[in-house]
Amino acid sequence: MNQQRYVRDTREKGRRVIWGAIFAVVIFFVLITRLWYLQILQGDSLRVQSESNRLRFVPVAASRGTILDRNGKVLVSNTPSFSVAVIPQEVKEKDALFASLARYLQLDPSELQERWEKGKGRAKYYPIILLGYLGEINEQELEANHFRSYNPGDYVGKSGLERSWEEMLHGTDGGRQIEVDARGRYLRTLSETKPAVGNSLVLTIDLVLQQAAEKAFGDRAGAAVVVDVNTGEILAFASSPSFDPALFSGRMPPDIWTAYLEDKRHPLENKALKGQYPPGSTFKIITALAGLESGLIDERTTVNCTGAYEVGTDVFKCWDKKGHGRVDLKRAIRESCDVYFYQLGERLGVDRIAEMARRFGLGAPMGIGLENEKGGLIPTMAWKQEKFKKKWYRGETMPVSIGQGYTLLTPIQLATMTAAVANEGTVYRPYLVKRVIDPDGKVIKETKPEVLYRPQVRPNSFRLVKEGLLAVVNEPRGTGGAARLCEVRVAGKTGSSQVVKQRGPNREVAYQYRDHALFVAFAPYDKPAVAVSVVIEHGEHGGAAAAPVAGAILRAYFEQKGVIKRPVPQTVDETEEEAPTGADRGEGTHQ
Repeated sequence: MNQQRYVRDTREKGRRVIWGAIFAVVIFFVLITRLWYLQILQGDSLRVQSESNRLRFVPVAASRGTILDRNGKVLVSNTPSFSVAVIPQEVKEKDALFASLARYLQLDPSELQERWEKGKGRAKYYPIILLGYLGEINEQELEANHFRSYNPGDYVGKSGLERSWEEMLHGTDGGRQIEVDARGRYLRTLSETKPAVGNSLVLTIDLVLQQAAEKAFGDRAGAAVVVDVNTGEILAFASSPSFDPALFSGRMPPDIWTAYLEDKRHPLENKALKGQYPPGSTFKIITALAGLESGLIDERTTVNCTGAYEVGTDVFKCWDKKGHGRVDLKRAIRESCDVYFYQLGERLGVDRIAEMARRFGLGAPMGIGLENEKGGLIPTMAWKQEKFKKKWYRGETMPVSIGQGYTLLTPIQLATMTAAVANEGTVYRPYLVKRVIDPDGKVIKETKPEVLYRPQVRPNSFRLVKEGLLAVVNEPRGTGGAARLCEVRVAGKTGSSQVVKQRGPNREVAYQYRDHALFVAFAPYDKPAVAVSVVIEHGEHGGAAAAPVAGAILRAYFEQKGVIKRPVPQTVDETEEEAPTGADRGEGTHQ
C-alpha cells in the first residue's frame, strides 16, 4: 500500500517536473523571440526612441539681417519675441493641453490644432511652435524648393523686400543638443551649433525723404515715388495710408482687420508698386514728344482752343470751357490745354503715341526687384483687336492723347518717365537695394545703375517740352504753381484723371468716384538731380492736391542737400502773416 502510494507520488512529481520544464522552455522561447524582435527587427527604431528619451534638440533661430537706409539709419531691426512650444511625444492629453493653452493665450483651440497638424511628419522630439513668429511659413512655402531647409514655425518675408530678399536676410538657424533625465529635466549640453546672422540690406531709400513724403500725404490716399535722375535709385517709395506690419505678426484682432478691409482708401495695397492709374495730363509729355519727333508740330505750331473739339458726332471738351484761345506748345503744356493735344493726337494716331510711350518703357513692369509689380497699359490698334475683337475708332485716340481712355501707368513708371525727360534720353531701371553686406560689414553684392532704354529723342524736342514744364510751375497761369520753390527751379506737369464718366462738379460725387490728382516734376531745372511722381487718389485736381505734396518732398530733399535752409521754429508771437501763394489765390487749381 505504501509502495503504491510512493509510486503515485513519484509519477505525480515527474509529471510536474515535465510540465514545469515545458513551461520554462515556452517562457524561455517567448523571451528569446521577444528579445530577437526587439534587438533585430525593432533595434534601430528603439535605439532612436531611447536616445530621444534622454536627448533633446533645442533649436535656436538665427537673427534676420537688418535693413538700413542709404545713410546707414536703421529701417528694420530684430526684436526679441517668445514662443510657446511643445514636444509631441511628451503630450499625453492633446485636447486638454490645447484647452488650457487657449485660455491663457486667448486663442481658439482650433488654431492650436492647426499648428499641431502642420508639425506632423517631423521627429516627435522636435518642438512644435504654437504661437509666435511674424510671417510664419505656410504649407505651400514649405513644399517649395527654395524653402527646403525651413521648418514649420519658421518665419519668412511675406511681401516687399522681406520676401524678395528672403534668402539673404534669413540667416542659418542653430541649436543645442541637451541631455535630460526620465522626467525631462535638463542635465547637460552635449553639443551646440551657433546660428549665423543673416545679411543686411542697405537701401537706396532716404529715411528723412521717405518720412517727408508720408507726412505730406496726411490722411489722403495715394502714392509718391522719388528717383535719382542719373542712376535710377529710388529715394522714397511711399504708399498712403500705410498700416502697422506688426499687427500681422500674430493673430490680428478681428475689428482691426475689418477696419482695414472696409477702408475705402485701401491701406493694405502698395500703391507705389501696384497702383495703376490713368495718367491724365502728365501723359501729354509723351504726346508732345511724339508730335515733335514726327515733325507734325514745332514751337511755332498753334491751335485755336474754343473749349471743345468735335470729331464726327463726338464732342471732346477742354477742362477750360471758355477755351484758351490761340495756343502754342509751351502754352498748351503750361495751361494744360486739352484741345491742343486732341488735335495733335488725332493727327498722330494711337500707334505713334504708343510707340513713343514704349521708348520710355511704359506699358510693362520696370523690374524694380519686388514681386507683383504692375505694368500699366499702353493701348494700340492691335491691342484692342486682340482684346475686344473690335477695330480702333478714330474718336478713341482723343482720350489717349491726354492720358485717359484705356491708358494706365503706375507711380514708379511716372517717376521713371520724368527722370528720363529730365536727363534727356536715358531710362534707368529703378531699384531699391543699393548693396548687401554680411554681419561683419563686408559688401557681398552691390547694385549698379542699369540702362533700360535710350528713347532716341532729339535734344531740341526735349528742350521744348522741358521749357513747357518749367512754365507749368513758374509762370503765371501755370497749373503747378503750388510746387514752386524760391531757391530751386522746379519743372513739372499736373494731371487729373477721370475715374468714371460723371455729371456735375466733383463735390457732388461720392469719394470713390472723384477724379485722381497727379503731378510729376524734376529739379533743379538746369542740372536735374531728382524726379518725383505723386498720385492723390480722388484728389480731384493735380495742381491743388498733388503739386503741394511734390513741393514738400522736393523741399525736404534740397534741405538735406543744404540748398534750402530749414526754417527756424518760431513762437506764435514772432510769426508774421505771410502773403498768399499762387495756390492760395486760386491759381493752378484747375488741372
